[in-house]
Amino acid sequence: MDFVSLRSTYKKFIYRDYKIIEQSDKIIIKYYFEIPSLTSFEPSVEILKKDFKIENLHTKFTENLVFNLGMVEAISYFKATCSKDFVVECGNLDEKQQRWFRKLFYLGLGEFRYRNEIKVTEEDFVTFTSLKEKEAIIPISRELDGVIIPIGGGKDSNVTLDLLKDYKNKSYAFRIGVREVPLKAAEIAGFSRDNIIEVKRNIDKNILDLNSRGFLNGHTPFSAMVAFLTYLIAFLTGKKYVALSNEDSANESNVDGEKINHQYSKSLEFENDFRWYAENYLKAGVEYFSMLRPISELQIAMLFSKLEEYHPIFNSCNVGSKSEPWRWCCNCPKCLFVYTILSPFLYKEKLVKIFGEDLFEKEELLQTFIELCGYGETKPFECVGTYEEIKYAITQTINKTEGKLPILLEYYNKNFEKSNANLLDYYNENNNVPEEFAKILKGKILKW
Repeated sequence: MDFVSLRSTYKKFIYRDYKIIEQSDKIIIKYYFEIPSLTSFEPSVEILKKDFKIENLHTKFTENLVFNLGMVEAISYFKATCSKDFVVECGNLDEKQQRWFRKLFYLGLGEFRYRNEIKVTEEDFVTFTSLKEKEAIIPISRELDGVIIPIGGGKDSNVTLDLLKDYKNKSYAFRIGVREVPLKAAEIAGFSRDNIIEVKRNIDKNILDLNSRGFLNGHTPFSAMVAFLTYLIAFLTGKKYVALSNEDSANESNVDGEKINHQYSKSLEFENDFRWYAENYLKAGVEYFSMLRPISELQIAMLFSKLEEYHPIFNSCNVGSKSEPWRWCCNCPKCLFVYTILSPFLYKEKLVKIFGEDLFEKEELLQTFIELCGYGETKPFECVGTYEEIKYAITQTINKTEGKLPILLEYYNKNFEKSNANLLDYYNENNNVPEEFAKILKGKILKW
């Protein structure tokens, strides 16, 4: 099934409604979407209760936050047909909001469009129609304190956990899903289970059915959903900040000459856009920023290499994380990237102990290795660092390796130029990190 025929057959996607259900131990947010003449969807988000300000739960203000979260949740279902007319029955989007969400849909689905060979302009990708009258949202004025720290179990969020561990008593670590790795990382950082907010996202099985039948499918801007969800939770718990772990490297496109970024919703562009949207349309006084934005993946690897207590439990392999117990699959671009970016600091014995084998000796990973270095058609569609960082890491590892080089490093040594850059002193001042947190990060970088 192709983009043009699906849009002509299924012209509308409808965001019908949302519902907030309070139970003794959790809050359930349910959404109601429909593609007329095809199917309907009822996904939900379950949030285990912590110190929520329940008096704020059933208010117009909270409903506005939940409604906006639904706009992002809808992307996972909208993408099946990419119906041009997105009808909003349960809320209102003014002209600026429509432009904002059109940009998010278009760039957030950039990889999806690229892989499905969808040729369409941002202006023509989707139009929004609201059927409900606009309601004024009055900003909330109250004392806020503490941080919501989203954690995924990878090296980046583990570095942020360690940087902010002194805030643990007034903050919450936040995880989506049932993986144990993030919980173990939070516990290493000193967070008790009472200071970990757990969320379960329930995907409607009808979208899985459409996927199996050949409807459009692909990568969605998951981090945009995290932005709206953590903002809602920060409001309900009275926290002042949401501190992400997105780095400067996330800004690089995967396709030369095109704005196709697997990590778009982790980019500084999205971060700035979301901060603007929150200030103008969410108005809870919560500040959303990325703790690691001023530094690169390489510097994060440098910091993580010293956090040895996390080494046995961290994992960011999308393939291996689905197994039980978790593991590194050692065959995907993410595994090879993490292995490579850590190699200047941990190669060889410590790195092999983490992964179980030497990935630089795997000839079957050569093509992936070439793409990571910037010599393929595209950069792998994974959360990986820049070409410059990867070349630097490889060069440093080659220079430090005594004796015979492993297969991949030998290939690089013979075919590509070594990097002469100095990337470990990097600090990008174009960021949104509050000064009290910037001092912590700068202290760690300068200490090294």
